[in-house]
Amino acid sequence: MKALCWTGVNETSVETVDDPKILNDHDIILKVKLSTTCGSDLHLLGGYIPTMRAGDVLGHEFMGEVVEVGPAVRNHQVGDRVVVGSFIACGQCWYCTHEMFSLCDNGNPNPALTEGMWGSAIGGCFAYSHALGGYAGSHAEYIRVPYADHGAFAVPDGVSDLAALFASDAAPTGWTGADGAGITPGDTVAVWGAGGVGQMAARGAMLMGAEQVVVIDRLPERLAQVRQHIGAETLDYTQDSIVAELKERTGGRGPDVVIEAVGMEAHSNGPAYLYDQVKQQLRLQNDRPTALREAIYACRKGGSLFILGVFGGVVDKFPLGAIMNKGMTARGAQQHGQRYIPRILQHIADGELDTEHLATHVLPLDQGPAAYKMFKNKTDGCVRAVFQPTG
Repeated sequence: MKALCWTGVNETSVETVDDPKILNDHDIILKVKLSTTCGSDLHLLGGYIPTMRAGDVLGHEFMGEVVEVGPAVRNHQVGDRVVVGSFIACGQCWYCTHEMFSLCDNGNPNPALTEGMWGSAIGGCFAYSHALGGYAGSHAEYIRVPYADHGAFAVPDGVSDLAALFASDAAPTGWTGADGAGITPGDTVAVWGAGGVGQMAARGAMLMGAEQVVVIDRLPERLAQVRQHIGAETLDYTQDSIVAELKERTGGRGPDVVIEAVGMEAHSNGPAYLYDQVKQQLRLQNDRPTALREAIYACRKGGSLFILGVFGGVVDKFPLGAIMNKGMTARGAQQHGQRYIPRILQHIADGELDTEHLATHVLPLDQGPAAYKMFKNKTDGCVRAVFQPTG
């Protein structure tokens, strides 16, 4: 079959790879109808996640049609239209029974790699390097889905393929941040990043009762999407003093909740960005935390921080003193999709959540290498490039 593969730093190509097979009784094989790029893919492309191997199939956000089921699968049958969470979880371990699905003890067959970096292994994720399981990704004609009864969800009638696609990763990641941050009715929430995850976090916050939601970015097309499709306020960090503006809008206190949805390759227009860029390129630190620092400084005393952007290792000049002395609560996680995907699909079906607008470019898989360059460089107004591997 055809698949879009990582072939080296900032290099991808469409290759012919082996078709997937049922390896476990709980697997299904999916014919991929739609698969999309994600901002966290850029960390793989840029070589910041060192456990990629040439030939690894990319893609972790997808939906499709079931074409084969393992003998122990109970919830799916051939012909079903499903969306699949990007993290692979068994549904049975302690973490899964406590709905912390991205921390599953059994989803990652290579736990030693992340135990060494973080002290404990997290779950597996499609196409997110061999540190998170070495699973083949979704930018392919077919994909094997382990633990399918727990990770694949039927798409309701009336929900389009394109709308359902973003219930795989962008929306449940956003929901993980909004819910995990402890939003209460009447809160002011600030979200750094107007990509797919940031937009979904903002909409999730609104549906959870936030009174005021402000999204911060620099790209006009993304900020326009926030205003038009999400209904949140926006700030352009190249034009506004973000900390001062947020305090102005909150009676001098700052937001009750801040959500960082940018991650390890954040940009800014200040000198801290140049400092972080140099240190990251020299591999003296893993991540650029410029957006994270600003979120911490902007948050009100006693407020809540949730880190949604992907960070891989250590960062420099982290304002721990601000967190401690301001009495902040800080949390972070990869997405717990199995907890949120059913309600997200219902929000889409009820007309309360718009996701299709994220797909600014819908392309055949053969255009994958060019599409990733466009996505990485944020040209032609690209928010997400969506692939149709099987037409």
